[in-house]
Amino acid sequence: MCGIWALFGSDECLSVQCLSAMKIAHRGPDAFRFENVNGFTNCCFGFHRLAVVDQLYGMQPIRLKKFPYLWLCYNGEIYNFKQLQKQFGFEYQTLLDGEVILHLYNRGGIEQTASMLDGVFAFILLDTANRKVFLARDTYGVRPLFKVLTDDGFLGVCSEAKGLINLKHSSSLFSKVEPFLPGHYEVLDLKPSGKVASVELVKFHSYKDEPLHVACDTVETLPSGFDVETVKSNIRILFENAVRKRLMAHRRIGCLLSGGLDSSLVAAVLLKLMKEINISYSLQTFAIGMENSPDLLAARKVAAHIGSEHHEVIFNSEEGIQAIEDVIFSLETYDITTIRASIGMYLVSKYIRKKTDSVVIFSGEGSDELTQGYIYFHKAPSPEEAAEESERLLKELYLFDVLRADRTTAAHGLELRVPFLDHRFTSYYLSLPAELRIPKNGIEKYLLRQAFEDSNLLPKEILWRPKEAFSDGIASVKKSWFSILQDYIDQQVDDLLLEKAAEKYPFNPPKTKESYYYRQIFEKHYPGQSNWLPHYWMPRWVKATDPSARTLKHYKSATRE
Repeated sequence: MCGIWALFGSDECLSVQCLSAMKIAHRGPDAFRFENVNGFTNCCFGFHRLAVVDQLYGMQPIRLKKFPYLWLCYNGEIYNFKQLQKQFGFEYQTLLDGEVILHLYNRGGIEQTASMLDGVFAFILLDTANRKVFLARDTYGVRPLFKVLTDDGFLGVCSEAKGLINLKHSSSLFSKVEPFLPGHYEVLDLKPSGKVASVELVKFHSYKDEPLHVACDTVETLPSGFDVETVKSNIRILFENAVRKRLMAHRRIGCLLSGGLDSSLVAAVLLKLMKEINISYSLQTFAIGMENSPDLLAARKVAAHIGSEHHEVIFNSEEGIQAIEDVIFSLETYDITTIRASIGMYLVSKYIRKKTDSVVIFSGEGSDELTQGYIYFHKAPSPEEAAEESERLLKELYLFDVLRADRTTAAHGLELRVPFLDHRFTSYYLSLPAELRIPKNGIEKYLLRQAFEDSNLLPKEILWRPKEAFSDGIASVKKSWFSILQDYIDQQVDDLLLEKAAEKYPFNPPKTKESYYYRQIFEKHYPGQSNWLPHYWMPRWVKATDPSARTLKHYKSATRE
């Protein structure tokens, strides 16, 4: 995990502009470099490094003697760089996984490069010989990327929007900062003046399609057919492979553990594989909640079962409320459920950074979208509509759960790894018949649970634990986090303000005091940038005015009032 930043065609002094690059320093606390491009005095790269692989030669932009005209700044991990080296006979000059991007581009151009990368990435590739700039982002947008491009050809690119919003430019037509679309690459012409012009934006991978890099995957062809035993076996094989390839790190690995199905499966498989390859240190797992919250109790059971070195982070309502503004600043969103769910993740990441030496952090993001884990999937009118909704959620992950997971960990200099969003695992799961993937017997993610039922990886009560609304999972049994937030915010937002919310905020107008409160904080830090969130996250097929699962009829929480 790193922070990347670049400008092309800047009219302003670069020494002033580079101050904006410091807004993302948290993403790379180990080192910083600012470098001008030879022959283009108004073009530059900025890079904040978190050293996870090749601690000696890992600074960026990456430049190789073999390709002196190529400049690369990337944030991510390419898990198949050794397999690609073997397949194509590449001669690497560093131990950096990202070096493969330069070799692939030289061999077959940008289309092949983006399509053959098995991993998570956002990159800026400059080819001064052919006067081209390329931007690309992984299929699900696990690694963030924002850009701003003006009509007169000034381009700014950054891992987070906060590194672009204060840039200076002479044009009065300063364009909006916007997220770069996942699963796409963009080709831009570089003019002698350093200005750029967009040529094309291309979607290089759809999550339903089996990725091209399967050809050099470590798992060979899987048995075909949709009988349940074959499907269950394939799910186990591909998920284990997804975790195994993500073990690539020179820094200590840890795992977030809520005690729910997703993080528990990740932690159990991760620890099993760490033992198999004889990693010398113990796996640290991390749970957060209020005193005696359901998540803490469940995570404790999982940690005892798998034998991890377990850490519990207990927070109170005051600490949670005090973190709200910092969380919104880090997230760059005003989405209600994203902010609620981010507070716990932000606080546990803060603890990991300060109190431990774990840096590479595994987590369970993506499973709810892929395996239909949200409680409202019980209300789906048909398996086909449930499948369509699952695909919509995956397409929008970069706006919600993936955004939350990246920003809350990156804010504290940690690198997140999400095996449920492995390209091959997701494409296989989405290829299964729609009726196999729906909730069954009143239990969501039935197929995923069934696949691991006989594995003894987890206690049965965890494997079949119903989904908790996040605000309930981390809360004390006395009062939910949801209720605590409502009570506090009710005192902060006047009824009259809410009545006039649509006048003040015509785009995505707040409908509740909570959403109004979050929007005020967002607009304080990012005025006029409400378009970053196209719509609020809300459940489907129910008349919901709030995104929380606890407001749905199907949701049962016996310990709550």
